[in-house]
Parts: sequence; C-alpha cells; structure tokens
Amino acid sequence: MKKSIENLHTSKITGGRRHVLRSRRKYEIDRFPNEALIGDQITITRKVRGKNIKTAIKTIDSVNLAIDSKIKRVKIIKVLENATNNDYQRRGVISKGAILETEEGKCRVVSRPGQHGTVNAILVK
Repeated sequence: MKKSIENLHTSKITGGRRHVLRSRRKYEIDRFPNEALIGDQITITRKVRGKNIKTAIKTIDSVNLAIDSKIKRVKIIKVLENATNNDYQRRGVISKGAILETEEGKCRVVSRPGQHGTVNAILVK
C-alpha cells in the first residue's frame, strides 16, 4: 500500500478491527521536499493534481532582487539565516523567508523555490 500523509483508518472504541475507508489518492502520496541549495542552476519538473506541472529548483546560484522598483539578477554568496528550520540554516537551504547574502547586500526570499521554480527576493536594510 502507498504511504501517505492521511490516516484513512477508522477509529473503533470497542477495540474491533480497523478497515481502510478508501484507497489513497494520488495527491496524498508523500514526496521528499524540494530543498534548494547554492550551486549551478538545476531545475526539475513534476506532475501535480489537475494535469499541471510544477517546476522546482534543486540548486541555484543567483537571485532576482527587487531594488527600488527595478529587478536585478544578483549572485548569491551564502545563506545567512533561515527561520524555517535550524537544520536548513546549517545546510544552507534556500526557502521562503531565508536571509541571503548577495553582491548587493542582504536580502529576504519572498518566493517559494521548491514550488515556483524561481528565487525572488527583496533588499533588507
């Protein structure tokens, strides 16, 4: 049986056997998270619900930085902070809300690299 996030078993107070209510849906199947790292740009695509396609970043070396209503592509030096997870900060994983050090200065990621396929950021003063 496929592994999934949902627990589809019934809960019996009497202690009787539990039976599966229904089979797992395709969208309930677990996947490994897409953790974007610093390196030469590598993207992957995957099929998702509704015959749509998601583009995810595996590694990236630059960021789309918004500076005073202008967009500039800037090289990433390193990940300074990641409030999502302390392990992400240690490993240098880029996720939404991460603080990056770039050639232009510190910036905060506002996109979701594992879901959107781009790294967009705004300058932090």
